[in-house]
Amino acid sequence: MPTKKRRNKPMPTPTDRSRKPATAGMLERLGADELAAVLRSLLRKHPDLKRDAEAMAIAIVSSPSVEDIADDVRTNLTSLDVDELSGRGGKHSWGYVEPAQAAQELLEEAIAESIADMNRRMDLGLEAASEAICVGIVSGLFRASSENPSSLLEWAPDFPVEHACFVVEEYVDRYPAAKRRAAADRLIATLSGVVPEWSEMISKVARRAARG
Repeated sequence: MPTKKRRNKPMPTPTDRSRKPATAGMLERLGADELAAVLRSLLRKHPDLKRDAEAMAIAIVSSPSVEDIADDVRTNLTSLDVDELSGRGGKHSWGYVEPAQAAQELLEEAIAESIADMNRRMDLGLEAASEAICVGIVSGLFRASSENPSSLLEWAPDFPVEHACFVVEEYVDRYPAAKRRAAADRLIATLSGVVPEWSEMISKVARRAARG
């Protein structure tokens, strides 16, 4: 009875061995929402990982970088230009919007997420983290005002200093009344070294907020 010839499998070439699967590095390519969905799914399948995940989350949100926040705020403000006004300012069906008003709105939107993050940390009881974000925002506003302003900042030159006051007041107001004075004094001491040019103004705003 004739024997069947065995077919030899082709040997993999060096290129085949080194070629990575298409899914390699997928996590690095996911967006924030997709990563959150992966984490939720992972914790559902492995609930024993929840404690470690929570510890990591606390470590991350408890230690924001003042420098990183300041750079983000500065970049978000100075990267806007006059072209951004075309869809917001001018004539609309509901009336006329002054370019200065439109610029103010766009600048506020550019750092709204940073302020929301500051408030969120305070709501979580992470007071030191919230303070770090506050300092970073004020520092970023000062840097934006000190650089050659973008066209959009030229339409609202007082925005950085005025919004710094708003952020300081917002931060102090979120403390319980009994803790506001100490929080205001601590913030004043920190910001006097970060933005000394604004220290007098910030002191007045912080102390007023502390009094309620």
